[in-house]
Amino acid sequence: MNALDEKDRKILELLRQNAKLTTQQISKKTLIPITTVHNRIKKMESTGIIKGYTVLVDHKKLGKDVLAFILLAVSYVLPSGKKISQADLAKAIGRMPEVEEVHIVTGGTDIIIKIRVKDMDELNTFVITRLRNLEGVENTQTIIALSTPNV
Repeated sequence: MNALDEKDRKILELLRQNAKLTTQQISKKTLIPITTVHNRIKKMESTGIIKGYTVLVDHKKLGKDVLAFILLAVSYVLPSGKKISQADLAKAIGRMPEVEEVHIVTGGTDIIIKIRVKDMDELNTFVITRLRNLEGVENTQTIIALSTPNV
């Protein structure tokens, strides 16, 4: 299943909006027979088009009021002469509990990190004490999200 047809696109869009919808609910909304909906979802799962299902979290209710993006430049050769792998550094960063996403990118920045923290003190500790002390981190630029409009 390389290309998605219109039925697949409709099913995917409904699942993107609400992954808890049942095949029966999707069938009613799309006018596609329930067995067809079920089979198409299973096929998209087995071919890797659907990789999994997730939950949208209200981070403020969890006390994570600050959303920040950190642009990171990698120093590929340490002062000791040891080389550092961008992928290994990204994996190490991704294991930190504050980190939601890590992306290796092109341009003047090597890695973009999305984090959520309680407050500015926690952000400061993360950036200054933890992130900048990792081997291979050359410099960082932190961008704080002021708001995230629902789109």
